[in-house]
Amino acid sequence: MSSHSKNQSNSQLAKLTMGAIGVVFGDIGTSPLYALKEVFLSGLTIERLHILGALSLVFWTLTLIVTIKYSIFIMRADNKGEGGIMALIALALQGSKGDDKKIHYVVTVGLIGAVLFYGDSIITPAISVLSAVEGLQTIAPNLERYVLPITITVLGGLFMMQAKGSGKMGKLFAPIMCIWFVALAALGIFNIIKVPDVLLAINPLYGIQLLAESGWHGFLIMGAVVLTITGAEALYADMGHFGLKPIRFAWFGLVFPALLLNYFGQGALLISNPEAISNPFYLLAPTWALYPLLVLSTLATVIASQAVISGAFSMTKQAIQLGYCPRMSVLHTSGEEIGQVYVPAINWMLMLAVFILVLSFGSSTALASAYGLAVTGTMISTTLLAFIVIQALWKWSKYSSITFLSIFLSIDLVFIFSNSLKIPTGGWLPLVVGTVLFLIMTTWIKGRALVSEYMDERRVLFEDVEDKVKVELVRVPGTAIYLTRSLHGVPQVLLQNFSHNHVLHERIIVLSIVTTNEPFVDESHRLKIRTYGDNKGFYRLKLYYGFKENADVRRALELCIQEGLAIDTKDTSFFVGSETVSFRNRNPFPKWRRALFSYLFHNSSSAIEFFQIPVEQVMEIGIRIEL
Repeated sequence: MSSHSKNQSNSQLAKLTMGAIGVVFGDIGTSPLYALKEVFLSGLTIERLHILGALSLVFWTLTLIVTIKYSIFIMRADNKGEGGIMALIALALQGSKGDDKKIHYVVTVGLIGAVLFYGDSIITPAISVLSAVEGLQTIAPNLERYVLPITITVLGGLFMMQAKGSGKMGKLFAPIMCIWFVALAALGIFNIIKVPDVLLAINPLYGIQLLAESGWHGFLIMGAVVLTITGAEALYADMGHFGLKPIRFAWFGLVFPALLLNYFGQGALLISNPEAISNPFYLLAPTWALYPLLVLSTLATVIASQAVISGAFSMTKQAIQLGYCPRMSVLHTSGEEIGQVYVPAINWMLMLAVFILVLSFGSSTALASAYGLAVTGTMISTTLLAFIVIQALWKWSKYSSITFLSIFLSIDLVFIFSNSLKIPTGGWLPLVVGTVLFLIMTTWIKGRALVSEYMDERRVLFEDVEDKVKVELVRVPGTAIYLTRSLHGVPQVLLQNFSHNHVLHERIIVLSIVTTNEPFVDESHRLKIRTYGDNKGFYRLKLYYGFKENADVRRALELCIQEGLAIDTKDTSFFVGSETVSFRNRNPFPKWRRALFSYLFHNSSSAIEFFQIPVEQVMEIGIRIEL
């Protein structure tokens, strides 16, 4: 490789690493604002051995979960460079082909992880911004009454800006977060120098001794320690945007050391001044630095919240593509970055939920009780799906794969059990959110399966109507494209049209859009065209898209023309079925699920808008579906 190309690749790697610092590590990077304080507020007395024990647990939790589990193992499970729970579901499904029970298990486990991520998306902005603004109480106690109004104002502004996209704000993310992590490290070093023996906490025996001494109370401690790894999932989820190397470089080169230095600095401060437990993060700083630190903390928590909100938008889009939730309006906020999307319905629901959380819980300490279950639940889902990928696709030996599962699932189970003790004091919140969303998604999946069964039962093969088409129907100039979910047979919307109008266009294209278990499909493999029978005027067109792509019918028609299909786009009509669903009394679907599915089905976004079909060329034909 020439020195020029080497310099270019190094420059690109540095740019991506900076970008990763700005986007990926916002959540985990703002945990020092509240995590260590909550460990001691869980009932742990503030004395030297307890402080060393708590720091030891923090050190080894970050090392085992984020550094080893995610950075070294999980991030290897990429789906053509993409990561995240949806990509992992798709990979696990590839390793479960032909096994219906295994497929059902993969989808169920994956959906549990996905819905718990939404619970995390609600809590993260609330606790992050609230914990930053609470610095006012430390700086000027008489300003305490302004904490909630300022928090609501900051969060409201953040959600209002989502429609404009995160691209412009994103340019500021990296430098601000770099300053943030350098500040974390500097504050930590400043205090570690005063009490250097705090570094003894690297020894795991201090943590083991603390848990042994605490007995059952140790689970409360672990339930607070988990707050230090909130956001670990982002390393994997954002891999498609930045790549494996930049995220690893950012973690090992800046983020991991900065977090450790800050936590150890807080521990050193508590050893010398136990009363600093009221807010050990802000009290790390000298008095003159408090107001700048407050501003920097607020900016960092806004960035952390932005990353989580953007993640919720991205995952919703992928869930829609994979058929796990109804179609919604998905707006693209950047012509350059395919991943930058805005989902209005999700944005306003998140904003309402976050406002309710802030006003009802009122403090970061109260919210800490609600935090943790969602994070650990998603981590368990990731471990279980990764185990399937390791066995089926990576072909690890049985011993190696079971060792992986045993070690990391044991740690995950300790964390989820410890967090389950928080259920009465707020831990119920992500469970309620997750349960509601899980019921919605599974109802949608089951309902769609019933609709597909109904269509398949009434499927008519082209051979059965070919003679009728040739003899009885009038053919008119132009092209008609009929959209259908079914990959076989003549679609209902086509049958409805020629049974009522007795007229068909000279060129008929039956169009099916297929979402694959891969994030992207190369344009060379985008479409498959075949003719029906001997009649050259009838074609079946299948368009293949990855679950992170946008189905663009207009672009697909351009590809068809390049393939030799004579289509005049100005003389093309699109026929779309306007389906109405009703249920028979004897349908095994429970009544509440019938009502829910009917509501979701009738309120899902139009296929015309979702697939970018020219609306002025569309004709809708009513189809009644009785399940």
